[in-house]
Amino acid sequence: MKLASVKKSNIKILLVDDEPDIIEILTYNLSKEGYQVFSASNGKQALDVANKIIPNLIILDVMMPVMDGIETCQNLRKDRRYRDTIIMILSARSEDYSHLKAFEVGADDYVNKPIKPKVLNSKISALLRRFNKETRTEIIYGDLTINLDEHKVTLNNKKIYLPKKEFGLLRLLASQPNKVFEREVIMENVWGNDVVVGDRTIDVHIRKLREKIGNIYFETIKGVGYKFIFNENTE
Repeated sequence: MKLASVKKSNIKILLVDDEPDIIEILTYNLSKEGYQVFSASNGKQALDVANKIIPNLIILDVMMPVMDGIETCQNLRKDRRYRDTIIMILSARSEDYSHLKAFEVGADDYVNKPIKPKVLNSKISALLRRFNKETRTEIIYGDLTINLDEHKVTLNNKKIYLPKKEFGLLRLLASQPNKVFEREVIMENVWGNDVVVGDRTIDVHIRKLREKIGNIYFETIKGVGYKFIFNENTE
């Protein structure tokens, strides 16, 4: 499943922790965000639940009875069904050994407790974007859809025609929302090193994108470059 092209309501998150309070708080906040949330109190139970739902993201505690988070992660990575599943370790253990061991057995991220729900939500959103930007065929932000295979753009279900360079510029900026792309990077990725392009050319293409798609999606960083704006709360 290409997570970048599906709604949050179709993304399954499995929480694994032996502390009921933590499960309750995280379940409430992630459900409020729109995700499907499941839970388990130890590693063995987590494997059973995972076999039934095949989660997109698993958040694992390290210190748990029956089977700890490290062993659980190791077992999950041995199963081909979880090859694309994102695994985040959420633990109170902050020593380097725990971090290294987690990554050795296949964890994608390691986050220390305690963590504020809003911060965790942001990390989850970042992980979902990061692990799917190379394989996705569509980029969807609110009412804007960019079909990478067909080179098509739709806004509010209406098709928008973009010439090759405009599409390439939009694709680059939208690939990492809220990241500032310097002019040199834009030139290299959209026009290539063998083409002489001035700052004015980039400015003109940005102006055309603003006219066709909307000014709210683009921000000029004076003297640096441009970035694509997207607020998760507007999704």
